[in-house]
Amino acid sequence: MKKIVICLVLFLMISAVALADDYVIGDGDSLQVAVWGAPELSAGVTVRPDGKITLPGAGDIVASGFTPDQLSKRLSEKLEEFVKKAIVTVTVTGITNNKVYVFGGGVEKTVQGATFSGVYFLPGRTTLLKFLCRLGNLQNADLKRTYIVRNGNKLDVNFYDLFVKGDLSKDILLQAEDMIYMPDNELNKIYVMGAVNAPKSIFYREGIRILDAILEAGSFTKFARENDVLILRKGSEKIEEITVKMKNLMKEGDLTQNINLMPGDFVIIKESLF
Repeated sequence: MKKIVICLVLFLMISAVALADDYVIGDGDSLQVAVWGAPELSAGVTVRPDGKITLPGAGDIVASGFTPDQLSKRLSEKLEEFVKKAIVTVTVTGITNNKVYVFGGGVEKTVQGATFSGVYFLPGRTTLLKFLCRLGNLQNADLKRTYIVRNGNKLDVNFYDLFVKGDLSKDILLQAEDMIYMPDNELNKIYVMGAVNAPKSIFYREGIRILDAILEAGSFTKFARENDVLILRKGSEKIEEITVKMKNLMKEGDLTQNINLMPGDFVIIKESLF
């Protein structure tokens, strides 16, 4: 029997150490507190909304905000008057605190049954990339202006490089109570209008050129003035006007006309009267 108890305590101690590095106890979590040599002081408890637990001999003690290892040490100190050199092990048996919050205009409406704002529960250790993959289609979110708030501080995390460019060096572990703000992508739209078959707005993507935008808008109508395409671009002080000779590009192969577009550009294809 003694061997079984020893093995159980060792197992609980190993479990606590494994959790200590990557989980912080929160309100509502279930804990198993084991006091070696004093089973009458051991108990299963739930962290109350005030962040505290109640144990025989220790009374009320704050548990929220501590790792299992940190809480074990605090309880050991509290129980010294009852058990000399008390060995206390805290194991998390039920997690309700591991959640993150997603909000902002970029996730206000679903896209093909995908992203929406709200509270997301993390099943365990979760990286930012894995979480973003769980959200699904993020075309309405401006990832260059997206950020995480943790403990009241804004984290310097490049969502665009991570999710779009696949730069895994930008990946981080999410923590309980992280808040992810995703603004909408409206500032990154390109507007194609005039003598095209399907005038539309297009979400900016790195490297998009004027030919890409015109083809996505259904290409020119038969009335288009192909060598008189106008791009309106907002500058620091005034609107810049750029004229593009698309006929020279499409029929003569003049690649200098296939210029890069910028977020917020207006591409206007003028019509001829005849």
